[in-house]
Amino acid sequence: MCGIFCLVSLSQHPPDNSLLKEDILCNLRRRGPSGSQELVKTVPHPPYHCLFSGHVLHLRGKMTPQPVEEPTSDNVLLWNGEVFSGIPVEAEENDTDIVFRRLCSCSNESDILSLLSSIRGPWSFIFYQASRHCLWFGRDFFGRRSLLWQFNEELDNIFALTSVSAVSDHQWKEVPASGIFKVDLQDCAATNTVTLSLYQWRYPSRENSSEEEIIGDSQMVSKHLPTRVSLVINESNTLTAPVVPLNKEICKVPQESLFLHLIRNVDDMQVLQMFLTEHHRKKLVHQFIDVMSRAVMRRVLCLVRDTDQLRGDVSGDVRKTEIAILFSGGVDSMLIAALADRHVPMEEPIDLLNVAFMVPEQGSQNSSMKKHSKRKNQLPPSPEGLNASNTMAGNSVPSFNVPDRITGRAGLEELKNINPSRIWNFVEINVTLEDLKAMRQQHIRHLVYPLDTVLDDSIGCAVWFASRGEGLLTSQGDIRPYQSPAKIVLTGIGADEQLAGYSRHRVCFEKHGLEGLNEELGMELGRIASRNLGRDDRVIGDHGKEARFPFLDEDVVSFLNSLPVWEKANLAVHRGVGEKLLLRLAAAELGLTASSVLPKRAMQFGSRIAKMENRNEKASDKCTRLQMHSIE
Repeated sequence: MCGIFCLVSLSQHPPDNSLLKEDILCNLRRRGPSGSQELVKTVPHPPYHCLFSGHVLHLRGKMTPQPVEEPTSDNVLLWNGEVFSGIPVEAEENDTDIVFRRLCSCSNESDILSLLSSIRGPWSFIFYQASRHCLWFGRDFFGRRSLLWQFNEELDNIFALTSVSAVSDHQWKEVPASGIFKVDLQDCAATNTVTLSLYQWRYPSRENSSEEEIIGDSQMVSKHLPTRVSLVINESNTLTAPVVPLNKEICKVPQESLFLHLIRNVDDMQVLQMFLTEHHRKKLVHQFIDVMSRAVMRRVLCLVRDTDQLRGDVSGDVRKTEIAILFSGGVDSMLIAALADRHVPMEEPIDLLNVAFMVPEQGSQNSSMKKHSKRKNQLPPSPEGLNASNTMAGNSVPSFNVPDRITGRAGLEELKNINPSRIWNFVEINVTLEDLKAMRQQHIRHLVYPLDTVLDDSIGCAVWFASRGEGLLTSQGDIRPYQSPAKIVLTGIGADEQLAGYSRHRVCFEKHGLEGLNEELGMELGRIASRNLGRDDRVIGDHGKEARFPFLDEDVVSFLNSLPVWEKANLAVHRGVGEKLLLRLAAAELGLTASSVLPKRAMQFGSRIAKMENRNEKASDKCTRLQMHSIE
């Protein structure tokens, strides 16, 4: 994982470094603490200059400084990504080197597009192809890595690209994950205008059809571009999408609806067991577990480990933690944790990062807890966890005993039952209002930017504190401060978007049936780059850690896209069972009982950050706390 930056000046003068300000440079260095360097490329006629700045977080193979340059060709690459499959990368190799060599060997644009189409894993990149004076850049199909652009309105001969920026008067926008962009720098320098060529993602042609389905809306791309920047859609060459298209088959009477009347007064866990009695259903569950297990395996094993730490345990010392999970105890994070346990070396702890924001009013806290306690199948908090919260709260009502803390502790007990030999570090990350305000002003608002809603603020802040991994560990009644050393952070994003986990999906189903639900799910995955992934990559990367998303593994998405919607969710069944049904069945099959029937609870509500400040805001409102001149 890296911080990448490129500044292009289409004039005789070297690029003005004013856009690479100290605050942006600082944010880039925080993403890539292993090494930083810069490189300038200059072409005299027509004149243009490129400043490349690379900041590396070393995770795989040998340490490879960026930008990477090939002396014989003058090609340059900035790569912020991971190759999990698609092109071969050996354990001792660095994927940046592999991708660069492959790009340099491409003889035409079709070869470049074919290479990028074949990569499985998250990426954003900037590639300078010297022989053709072209700058290529873009994000992967889902947009799992951040990339921003800016076309300076005041200086019409400059544009810039970066992984992360800072709140400023200059407007940055997220590069759409609609495809790959190419700029002919000599042509731009000669005309003093910027023309972007867009190579769009397309699904491969379906059986008995010669047509390819274009993914994304080019009009939405051009809508946010300045008037002096033009967009040209390249129709002759495209990228092949790494996943199959969404199955929109409609079944009027799903089989399980025939016995819905039998489950109204049945325990939720028994309902899941009833579904698992179907042979076809159980087969799908095991297929899903297998594809998810492989996705998690790739994400926990593709990193450099100190082999000395994994040899015989002579000293009895605990091994260094390499993998952390954003952990609420909900079914998404529980499934990831249970599958990570299969593949992380047994001598290595796994950090479960659980964030809670201090509830300011005791009355609100009591009301919340009373409501929460009425939920079915909810395990009570463990006494050991209550001791930790009481200590932090001065032996009064547990100030940090929010819903996600309760389900997190319960989930910890389930994981211990599955594998008592594993060291599970349940990290209680407790955030006060003062901490929230200070860190938002210093760091978080710059990372959330250019997104700016109340929802972006809530989730961005919660994910930033959680992924930082600074909290408390409780063991046998002993509480001690803890800082997670893990460089890899697994998150469950993508589960709700594919498996109808949000409340709006149930509303959509009730209004428009399965056809409407299909359309909603298709839209969810199409907009996940702009709504979530760029922001989460910037926020987690700020700690010198890398976000990895098992539910957005290409094989997982293809498997889920291939299924009709009623195999993934049954919203005719009540909340806590029907949404994300396939995932819940997988969790139950793995022995996760209480967590498999927990209703969906959004992070901003489960962590209680939404209750800390202005409670009358709507999620879609512009958040003044994120603005440049906000007063805390």
